[in-house]
Amino acid sequence: MRMMRCLRLLSLLSLLLLVAACGGKRLDKTETLPVDQLYEIARESLSNGNNDRAIRYYQRLIARFPFGLYTEQAQLDLAFALYKGKKPDQAISAVDRFLKTYPTHSKADYAQYLRGIVNFYREMSFLGRFVELDPAHRDLNAPRQAFTDFSKLLRDYPDSAYAADARQRMVYLRNTLARHEVQVAAYYLRRHAYVAALNRSKYVLENYQQAPETGDALALMVEAYERLGEQELADDTRRVLQLNHPDHAFLTEDRSVVRRKPFWRRLVPFG
Repeated sequence: MRMMRCLRLLSLLSLLLLVAACGGKRLDKTETLPVDQLYEIARESLSNGNNDRAIRYYQRLIARFPFGLYTEQAQLDLAFALYKGKKPDQAISAVDRFLKTYPTHSKADYAQYLRGIVNFYREMSFLGRFVELDPAHRDLNAPRQAFTDFSKLLRDYPDSAYAADARQRMVYLRNTLARHEVQVAAYYLRRHAYVAALNRSKYVLENYQQAPETGDALALMVEAYERLGEQELADDTRRVLQLNHPDHAFLTEDRSVVRRKPFWRRLVPFG
């Protein structure tokens, strides 16, 4: 009997300790709130610029309520919150999950547009734009991917409300990528790598036909051919330049001035 009393006492003490431990631990609000309140708090946090809090509430909502209209919208909002919170890789992953889960969703065009926006702004920094001593080493994977993302939006959703903006961004990206290739070609020309300069200039003509930088690419080709002693090719290329860009500086400036200070020097940062 004495042993039984001891066992009961020990059990009671253990129960009291467990209750005390549980009572001292506060449950996270995200674990108890209903789905509508979770979403509303997340939405307000995102609207107020509290991206980290919005991300936490969206993630908990999706984990606790994996199905439903709130969850569908929360996945899109989570991707945007991650983008605003400067977490581009996670934002892209969130967009891809949404598109894979809901490929025919009414807001799939927005998801594809958001993917392009994330990549569009991924490399936008002061140093990336203006302080690039060696243009051949600049990483343009993100702008190229943004161009692909916007192209897919226009192909799959030509009537999307985001199509016009995507098209304008594609023009900007096209010109940026063409300008980069011209800068690289000028860099190679300055380094006496004439064949490499020709190849990068030809790449501009083949892939960015409507970019303003095609004139610079042709002028660089003329210069490179002349340096290689290919005067006939240089003359043919100059005629193409005259036909398509009659006002280009390479043609309108005094050739002695061009020879003394080549126009393409201006294309190379700190050149």
